[in-house]
Amino acid sequence: MLKKLLLVVMSLIASIGMAMAAVNINTATEQELESLPGIGAAKAKAIVEYRKANGNFKSVEDLKSVKGIGDKVFDKLKSEVAVSGTTTVATAPAKDAKPPKADKKDAKPAAAASSSEKAKK
Repeated sequence: MLKKLLLVVMSLIASIGMAMAAVNINTATEQELESLPGIGAAKAKAIVEYRKANGNFKSVEDLKSVKGIGDKVFDKLKSEVAVSGTTTVATAPAKDAKPPKADKKDAKPAAAASSSEKAKK
């Protein structure tokens, strides 16, 4: 009996987790769409362009109308997309994003700055 109860609780937790990781295909940015399995930059762009040209998706299955999204790709992502609600997936930084470089002119070592100041006096 306890095992069955535990199984039910675990199923509920899993389904809540899936519901929380949804991407609204009608409002998501390209970067948010890229968080979906099987969706890279090109397919994310195709989804956004399709949406701009044809209006909002009426159902999740309408994604199959986007060039490059067939049954296999659709099967991978269908449980993670919705046509309403808010996108709840945190976006990752761009793959090619690099941290800003320190400006060498402004980054004088303290010892060098103090010795040059002494030389001026």
